[in-house]
Amino acid sequence: MPTLTELKMKALRADDNGSTLSDGGNLFGRVRSKTSGAIAVSFTYRYKRDGKFRDLSCGTWPSNSLKEIRQQRDAARALLERSIDPLERKRVDKLEIRVAETTRLASLQERLARPTVRELYGRWVSLELSKRKDGGSETMRGFEKDVLPAIGHMHAEDVARSHVMAILDGVLARGANRLANRLLGEMRQMFGFAHVRDIVQTDPTFRIAKKDVGGRDTERDRVLAEAEIRTLPAALAESNLLKSTIHAVWLMLATGARVGEVTLTRRGEVDLDAGTWTIPKEHAKNGREHVIYLSEFAKRHLASLLELSSHKVWVMPSRKEERPTSAKGITKQIEDRQVAHYKRAAHSKRTAHAHTLELAGGKWTPHDLRRTAGTLMGELGVDSDVIIKCLNQTQEHKVKRVYQRQIRLNDQIEAWRLLGERLDLLTDEQNFNVATMSSSRAA
Repeated sequence: MPTLTELKMKALRADDNGSTLSDGGNLFGRVRSKTSGAIAVSFTYRYKRDGKFRDLSCGTWPSNSLKEIRQQRDAARALLERSIDPLERKRVDKLEIRVAETTRLASLQERLARPTVRELYGRWVSLELSKRKDGGSETMRGFEKDVLPAIGHMHAEDVARSHVMAILDGVLARGANRLANRLLGEMRQMFGFAHVRDIVQTDPTFRIAKKDVGGRDTERDRVLAEAEIRTLPAALAESNLLKSTIHAVWLMLATGARVGEVTLTRRGEVDLDAGTWTIPKEHAKNGREHVIYLSEFAKRHLASLLELSSHKVWVMPSRKEERPTSAKGITKQIEDRQVAHYKRAAHSKRTAHAHTLELAGGKWTPHDLRRTAGTLMGELGVDSDVIIKCLNQTQEHKVKRVYQRQIRLNDQIEAWRLLGERLDLLTDEQNFNVATMSSSRAA
């Protein structure tokens, strides 16, 4: 029977230091007096195993109550009845705890070592995206707006298909179907990059198709008819666009250049005396340098851009003149003046000009001017291979692309000349009686 009580324990004094207490059932306590005057009693259970006496610690009073200490002793007795040595079991338990903690620590360290989506994105940008012609700027804008705020904090390996679809559904909710498709493709590229490097075991974009997102991309075939081109000068005059933007529109139509190639033009790339405009390979979509031989029509508008610019480098500088003007900005300005076609409210500051650039054939973009230039060349009798070279496109036919590398320079010069002369006729107020060619179709 127990002989100790909490009352007896509290009655212990410093003079009892070193004395041994017995609670019965082979449970003994050794009294220790601390320098502070506090009393502590360490209890052990003494038992015999393999002919030897062993002491098992059962706790210290008052940190442990007498009831808890006795429970420890009783648990040891129960083990002995099952022929299990309590001390050995205690050692095993400690080892198991240590192993479990070590395993848990290793797991945590491994988890911390796994990159987050933001870290994966940074690595992808550094090794792949930065090598793109635009430095990956378009892709980075999309990721910073829609992807990283949603899953940037997650470990890349933990991203599931549901996370990807949640991002894409959010983009679709804004009505940006084409952007959703593009974002799907870009996330697929990033996770493909990660999968190849064993950063993720599965690609969360796997089996997500465009039909599950924004639907199949439809190829635009918008071409401005000649009747529309005849109305374009008056429309541009009423649009309140910057003069530089208006000249850029005509330059794109006269050369087939892309809007980004126009906005990134440097003064040193234009030689009006020679009548040439060189688009360097870093600004060309296909990575090949392209020389445009300017018609008189194109030369006039490019000369006007040069006169309007006060910048030493850029032909179309931004308002602060720290960099070239934004190609997206020009596209947005043209879009804002076609409210009826874009099915949205007009920009509050441009309400008076919201319909000025609406043409009979429907909405149009700067890229449609490039398509129109190629189409007009074709209707003027220019060979399709020459048009491809004038537009600096990549020849789709592999055999032609590999074996037919002739420049056909004179043919290109003639094509640009014919296009310029046709635009002169269509935009000259004195030539209202000029007959328009048959309805334009995409080249």
